[in-house]
Amino acid sequence: MTLDGFFTAYDRVLQKWPADTQAIDANTVHGTTRINACGPVDGPPLVLLPGAGATSTVWFANVAAFSRHYRVYAVDLMGDVGRSVPGERAIDSVEELLGWLSAVLDELNLPTAALCGHSYGAMIALAYALRNDSRVDALTLLDPNACFGSMSPRYLLHAIPILLSPNEKRQRRFVAWETDGQALDSDWLDVLALGAAHFPTAKTIVPQRPKPAAFEGFDVRTTVVLAGKGKVHNAARIEEAVHAVLPSARTVILGSATHHGLPMHPAAEVNEILLS
Repeated sequence: MTLDGFFTAYDRVLQKWPADTQAIDANTVHGTTRINACGPVDGPPLVLLPGAGATSTVWFANVAAFSRHYRVYAVDLMGDVGRSVPGERAIDSVEELLGWLSAVLDELNLPTAALCGHSYGAMIALAYALRNDSRVDALTLLDPNACFGSMSPRYLLHAIPILLSPNEKRQRRFVAWETDGQALDSDWLDVLALGAAHFPTAKTIVPQRPKPAAFEGFDVRTTVVLAGKGKVHNAARIEEAVHAVLPSARTVILGSATHHGLPMHPAAEVNEILLS
């Protein structure tokens, strides 16, 4: 299958979204960012950042619940797979990555918003909130990797083949391993696998793990949701590390969750946590 197959799969997953979903293209100096939005236009804004390769479509099991309370804005990360189109000026640093997110919020006319990210999206969300806390009403991090502790060597060992030479078969095999063969949505799996195989590769800008001093004075309401069965890190250890730097943070370990199964499984629990 080709890149056209990827976009066909992307659109199939979007068909699982609420009927009022609309595509918004926000122009920034780094290109055109695709945002899929739904929910009441006057509702409080919730901005969703997906994991790497997952695209904005990954929230299909969550957005119906979220959009009953929020105006939801799900972003295709610039430089990653999806319908965002990079411009001539690539994102080359963490500062530019966070500046891009500010520009997207500006284009959406959002002075402030609740921010929720999963995996790589959680890394971006945390880095952004620490530097722009006045723009973040609340912060939810779903199994944030390398934000509060190291990633498992075993996980990284399994990820190396995809990082070195991504293809569809390797991506499917890797996700099946991490989720213990969990039955994931087949259309979304096509998005993930075909994106890895056929999307033009760009340099991934990764925010470094914040030092403890970065959290001093940080008072944004923060919830950290951890995958109890995930293989990225040890959930209990990460929970301890979160409370060491953010004693007021709410932490939840979802016993049945895996890293790559989130936010789809267990969707009902994820939805309840975010809406509470």
